[in-house]
Amino acid sequence: MLYAFSRLEATVPANDKRLALACLKLGQHLEASGSAEPSRILALALRCLGILEASPNASTSASASASDAVSLAMALHLAGSASFELSRFHDALSFLSRSQRLLAPLLPGKGVALVVGEEPEGFDVRPVAHAVRLQLANVKTALGRREEALADMRACLELKESILPPGSRELGTAYRDLAEAHATMLDFKQALPLCQKALELHELALGKNSVEVAHDRRLLGVIYTGLEQHEQALEQNEVSQKVLKSWGASGADLIHAEIDAANIKIALGRFDEAVSVLKNIAKKVEKDNETRALVFISMAKALANQEKAGDTKRCLEIACDILEKKEFATPDKVAEMYVEVSSLYEMVNEFDKAISLLKRSLGMLERIPQAQHLEGNVAARIGWLLLLTGKVSGAIPYLEDAVERMKESFGPKHYGVGYVYNNLGAAYMEMDRPESAAQMFALAKDIMDVSLGPHHSDTIEACQSLANAYNTMGSYALAMEFQKRVVDSWQSHGPDARDELKEAIRLYNQIKIKALASLTSEGSVNALPEPQEQETDSDSGKAVQQ
Repeated sequence: MLYAFSRLEATVPANDKRLALACLKLGQHLEASGSAEPSRILALALRCLGILEASPNASTSASASASDAVSLAMALHLAGSASFELSRFHDALSFLSRSQRLLAPLLPGKGVALVVGEEPEGFDVRPVAHAVRLQLANVKTALGRREEALADMRACLELKESILPPGSRELGTAYRDLAEAHATMLDFKQALPLCQKALELHELALGKNSVEVAHDRRLLGVIYTGLEQHEQALEQNEVSQKVLKSWGASGADLIHAEIDAANIKIALGRFDEAVSVLKNIAKKVEKDNETRALVFISMAKALANQEKAGDTKRCLEIACDILEKKEFATPDKVAEMYVEVSSLYEMVNEFDKAISLLKRSLGMLERIPQAQHLEGNVAARIGWLLLLTGKVSGAIPYLEDAVERMKESFGPKHYGVGYVYNNLGAAYMEMDRPESAAQMFALAKDIMDVSLGPHHSDTIEACQSLANAYNTMGSYALAMEFQKRVVDSWQSHGPDARDELKEAIRLYNQIKIKALASLTSEGSVNALPEPQEQETDSDSGKAVQQ
């Protein structure tokens, strides 16, 4: 191909459309075979784009023929893919977004025929559109825009459904990929039906004992764990292991499935069983392998739950010794494992060690463009631990940074953003800034109302914090209003929340006494509003403005 390209290059003008198409073909081949540097592929793609965009028929999408539009879209996709490999994510996003806009009118039902070019059998643009959407999802994930990436993955699934025959194995994989993306976002409720559909398709196409089915069941185990349905999680994990063993699998897939099983047993309180499983796994894994670090992290988790602090620390030290050697080889994985290790040091009250590891993890993640979505979570954790240990002034910058990063990655209404706002409010209260605290608590409550529901315990606690902030400010009417909502919410929990309800009523009466004592005239008494029973999503925001 290289020889043929050089011959063509020598015989046609530099702006010849045939040369542009040859650049595209060669670039696609080099990318697929992995036989060239991304910079060389990008150069071919840009050369192709330069020729096609200079062509009178393809200068704009409005005047371009369908054939020219597809060629231009494919060149833009190639440029976007090469830019992604070079970690030029914003350039990649620009190329791919433009490619998508060119292809959108050519899809079925968009008013333009699918048949383009001169081939009698026609040309179906849906596979090209799928490739563009899939790469867009990769780029947006790398940029931390995970909600947008999910939308692109859903579009990929829809395209696959329109292209592939019903019951296709590949369609099952597309469902599983989308389920895994939702699980990564901790959106387990959305992930569950998608993974179940993947399992159904793979069982239909391949039978119940295929490796694809084993992978589906392992993911189902992760999803059920996220939903805290641990018995179902263990059942799926055991079936997955059985299938893998029937195929003679003894590598990483089986070991990770065994580690998952141990973690589920820890969640079920079966600590001794989990430790026994993990000791057996440790015998199979190489000494300095990062999987061995995972084994000791899980073992530390079981021991920490048994309040064996000394043994827990020894396991964590072994894990950290392994991870330090792997920081440069696999920084993304090591950074994530440092976060888990820090949470276990926290369990044994080693807060300084936990904070130190989190800061180390954050420093590593900031050098990995594809890990932007994790930075907000780690910054939030550092801020929370600093707040917990009384280092309030140090906590606020981390929490403020975490809010912005998490909003960009997960969207402004994600429950994680609500928790960070809540912690920011607590920090401002500690700094004797109740007005700023009230703003943060109001934002937290509005997010939790949407993401968790108004009667979730964390939503009620945010409402309680908001009432406390208004009480501290002397805004007793608003404090009473939100305290009354706390009372009503705990009442909806029935007998299980008897103690919480009793405390909420005590605080309401306390605020009421303060309010009455602060009134100096009958007109002021009449100005004191009665607490409202109902609220809208924007009530707390309006209250802050008042």
